Amino acid sequence: MTDKVIENNQVTVMGEVVSDFSYSHEIYGEGFYMVDLRCTRLSDSFDIIPVMVSERLLDVTASYIGMLLCVNGQFRSYNRHEERKNRLVLSVFAREVKFIEEMEESSKTNQIYLDGYICKEPVYRKTPLGREIADLLLAVNRPYGKSDYIPCICWGRNARYAEHFKVGERCAIWGRIQSREYMKKLDEENVEKRVAFEVSVSKLELLEEARESIV
Repeated sequence: MTDKVIENNQVTVMGEVVSDFSYSHEIYGEGFYMVDLRCTRLSDSFDIIPVMVSERLLDVTASYIGMLLCVNGQFRSYNRHEERKNRLVLSVFAREVKFIEEMEESSKTNQIYLDGYICKEPVYRKTPLGREIADLLLAVNRPYGKSDYIPCICWGRNARYAEHFKVGERCAIWGRIQSREYMKKLDEENVEKRVAFEVSVSKLELLEEARESIV
């Protein structure tokens, strides 16, 4: 059962380490730390992906800035309470890590597969330039009754297809994790630059199984 659940959330990211480790939390005596990975896109831009690593996988007291790292794991979410409301925080949970010498041109440096359930009505819109976009929120099951809630963004014909998805339908998604800067209005006078993370969808399909309620 556990292996089957793990298969529904698979991530591989490769890139340059651009931060030192910072402490996140501890569970049953095992410490977890955050580190940022710079993953390049084909367009020569890049995404900064936060990765959560156990102290049992790497020496988290060392600095690896500038080194190339390959991470296999899952894209996970948790709610952090701030400003009287919950904020969805996303990161790659590392199951395997390894250093690499170089990145081949053919390497897929950022890929994700998710199998989950639509848990909010899709939001379809067009940009001022006419580009079609649909936002999805996917609930992906984890062991022990937990779920990760992953925002996904579809483009073009995928957006038109996803617009008609219903809450509770099961959906498979392939794509990449992307980071996006935005300005958060704190009050009438102050704004703050923040970074959002989401899955940019390259392929998606509805699966036969569906359920009426999202756990």
